[in-house]
Amino acid sequence: MTTALAPARALRIGPIVLDAPVVLAPMAGITNTAFRRLCREYGAGLYVSEMITSRALVERNATTMRLITHHESETPRSIQLYGVDPKTVAEAVRVLVAEDRADHIDLNFGCPVPKVTRKGGGAALPWKRELFRDIVTGAVKSAGDVPLTIKMRKGIDSDHLTYLEAGRIAEDAGVAAVALHARTAAEFYSGQADWSAITKLKETVTSVPVLGNGDIWSADDAVRMMAEAGCDGVVVGRGCLGRPWLFGDLARALGSPSVAAAPPVDATLGFVAQAFRRHAELLVEFFDDQDRGCRDIRKHVAWYFKGYPVGGDTRARLATASSLAEIDELLATLELDAPYPGAAAEGQRGRAGTPKRPALPDGWLDSRELGAEASCALAEAELDHSGG
Repeated sequence: MTTALAPARALRIGPIVLDAPVVLAPMAGITNTAFRRLCREYGAGLYVSEMITSRALVERNATTMRLITHHESETPRSIQLYGVDPKTVAEAVRVLVAEDRADHIDLNFGCPVPKVTRKGGGAALPWKRELFRDIVTGAVKSAGDVPLTIKMRKGIDSDHLTYLEAGRIAEDAGVAAVALHARTAAEFYSGQADWSAITKLKETVTSVPVLGNGDIWSADDAVRMMAEAGCDGVVVGRGCLGRPWLFGDLARALGSPSVAAAPPVDATLGFVAQAFRRHAELLVEFFDDQDRGCRDIRKHVAWYFKGYPVGGDTRARLATASSLAEIDELLATLELDAPYPGAAAEGQRGRAGTPKRPALPDGWLDSRELGAEASCALAEAELDHSGG
């Protein structure tokens, strides 16, 4: 399902060398151990955890401790942290390193979700440049020999861009790589990603890899982004929803020696059904609870079977199945030799939405410095014990 082929290009992030310059983007409720293991079975690259709240990690929240636990087959182990307080983020990094829980740590400065940005976190935070500098510098110091990277957006909106300055600050602080989702927080996931911004960042940050993120729906898109933007690798998020085998397609297209000899994926309906069943099985193992695992796979039904001849009644029943046996019975009724439907199964998946005014703390944009009111908002953000 890909026609473009690029020369083999490894990606080095600190001491980690990846056969394929591909990274799985953290997605809440998606990139748990089960999904990461599944993606790894098909391809090569770096597979990052769900976003972990720094304070919840420091306080050893039970949900958080489960989310940072990797399966023995996962290597390198990658965890993304979210935080707004330099001391708390640094301590969270120290915990991961001291307890040997991660081989790579990423910091989130790209989340556009209102509950994060309205407290000054995620994509809103780099606007406060000294706070951003303090967080990244402290985290790098705490990480020691474990490579630490950042993922960010272009800025808050078109009038408040931060990515070039943030890239320079992060590079000076000693990060191992910088990733850019080429949209602003205001754009959320709407419209088209501005790949030219990735080019500008690559021209600005010259001593460490720059990774591009946004609108990679196929391996062809990844090859094109690397050629057009000149980035060192790609970060894939929504494009792999319901398509964990995309990582095999990406690795082949980008010349990974570990999968280059494998035949192209023939995504018949039977192939997709098998992947869906494997995902459900891994979720049951992850939660150690069949009912919970089967409930979690329900949100993936529409993504997996997009474009395929699976009737509404069958989709509805898959979305209410409560056991692997029930899933097996339903999958057995499908026309498993149905061929890949082409364009109907391709293109955008997951949330898109429309541009919206970002939710920010009162007076956040009045100054690049951190005032008293902004400090209060950040203190509230650090009280988030959600674990994700």
